[in-house]
Amino acid sequence: MSIHRFYTKTLSEKLLYTSFLLLVGLGYLMAISYLYVTHENNDGKPGLSISDVASSYYGNRSGTRLEAAIRGPMAGFIEEEDRMRMVAWLKDGAEEEHYEKEIKPILAKTCLNCHVKATSPNLPDFSSYAGLHEVSKVDTGMSMASLLKLSHIHLLGISMLLFVIGFIFIQAEVNVWFKRFLVVSPMLAVFVDVASWFLTKWDYHYAIVVIVAGGILGLSMALQILISLYQIWFLKRPANPADHPPLT
Repeated sequence: MSIHRFYTKTLSEKLLYTSFLLLVGLGYLMAISYLYVTHENNDGKPGLSISDVASSYYGNRSGTRLEAAIRGPMAGFIEEEDRMRMVAWLKDGAEEEHYEKEIKPILAKTCLNCHVKATSPNLPDFSSYAGLHEVSKVDTGMSMASLLKLSHIHLLGISMLLFVIGFIFIQAEVNVWFKRFLVVSPMLAVFVDVASWFLTKWDYHYAIVVIVAGGILGLSMALQILISLYQIWFLKRPANPADHPPLT
């Protein structure tokens, strides 16, 4: 029975494995960076925290989505005076009679470069009162439709990546139980991570589960990638064939 270990692979196979693992690792770092910059100001404070994660899924139910945005991730695009004027309008009920005169001029100089349906169909349309009114309601976090969309993308996409990473990693020479743990743990972490999005929308306390599951996913992926890269290029073939470890 043939032994599948990295030292039995051809140079072409080693280059293929290495290129894939490096690109996946870089892609994961980009994903983490993207999550950081898009979530860190959700609570209006610098740095990523549990409350930032909770705000994404549970929302800020003491205010509106628009207020949360202009106080958080969009704060740098609007002047303080204009922000206070918009917040006051929202607190007063966001009535249409004040929209044209007081609010629309602010939007024209701060928001309408992006928030117009014709140019950015995936963003809220601020060019009309009806469009703005959609985000002038109480912020209940990410919609169920968005959660379902992200969930199926993550479950399908990440599971395929983890399968390929695991397929490469099982050729490493490590303790069999440690190997099995590293192969299974990221799969479980993805499931728990996605499930905790829905739980956090129901109860913001579950935001800590999102962070813990994400940390386990990242750590287990990193260990599989680093161990595989090291053994691909530095693991030597045993001089005695009897030294081959059993297939695991």
